[in-house]
Amino acid sequence: MQENYLAKWLNNELSETELSEFKKSDEYAAYVKIAEASKHLETPQFNVDEAYELFKEGKLNNKTKVVQLKPFKGFLRVAAVIAILLTGSYFFLNSLDESFTTQFAETKQVQLPDNSEIVLNADSKISFSEKNWNEKRNVTLDGEAFFKVAKGKKFTVSTDAGIISVLGTQFNVENRNDFFEVTCYEGLVSVVYNNKERKLPAGNSFIVINGEIMDDMVMKNGQPSWLNKESSFKSVPLKYVFAEFERQFNVKVKTENVNANQLFTGSFSNTAIKIALESISTPSKINYKLEGNNVLFYGEDTP
Repeated sequence: MQENYLAKWLNNELSETELSEFKKSDEYAAYVKIAEASKHLETPQFNVDEAYELFKEGKLNNKTKVVQLKPFKGFLRVAAVIAILLTGSYFFLNSLDESFTTQFAETKQVQLPDNSEIVLNADSKISFSEKNWNEKRNVTLDGEAFFKVAKGKKFTVSTDAGIISVLGTQFNVENRNDFFEVTCYEGLVSVVYNNKERKLPAGNSFIVINGEIMDDMVMKNGQPSWLNKESSFKSVPLKYVFAEFERQFNVKVKTENVNANQLFTGSFSNTAIKIALESISTPSKINYKLEGNNVLFYGEDTP
């Protein structure tokens, strides 16, 4: 995708939507620097007539003269800079990571070079090196994604909270603010958190909330509920439920007289906002008000 955008960007052919998405990429700033540097490269002026007269003068005097063609040397220096820049740009562009992102209220399926499959949940990003994929199957994740890994060499998922390693299996990883969860649905998953390794057989979850480690059980050979357009939680503080609600419906949530650390167990639909609001508010014994893209959750004793 980035390569197509780059070519269209250089030719001023990107639509407003494509340009907006392109500017969000990690590589955009580097492209701008290369383009700006290229604008300042100018070919120096070379006086052909003056050089010819000097050449004739040398012939008539039958003397060997060394003509200092400084502009030509300057041209060679500029040519060398251009060559280095173009060569560096080639290797730079060919070493860039492939990246995919989702916005609020969006999911996306991604197929990796080895036919492994990834499904990105809302407000998430993955990146990987397609060029070096055969040597190192590694994906960097920010957000949440479900992985269905083809058998082969070790496959790793890198997050700022921990590293997940497998050979071939199905698992889900969520890495958000102070929330880290890895769930194995098939095979065996290795999780390294705080330099300690934990093995997760199928049907097990490793969860860290605000630095507190917890474990949970799930159905073997199952899949995360969000793939079926439903968000499920088990003893999770309400603030994380509100955050997921924002991601799934692209709304802004505010609270008033609500204990955001109150634990919530339940689920809500990712497609029907009013049903989702009832699913959150009723068991939590709070009220809500929906106005456009804004939702206010408030306590029952709020004036």
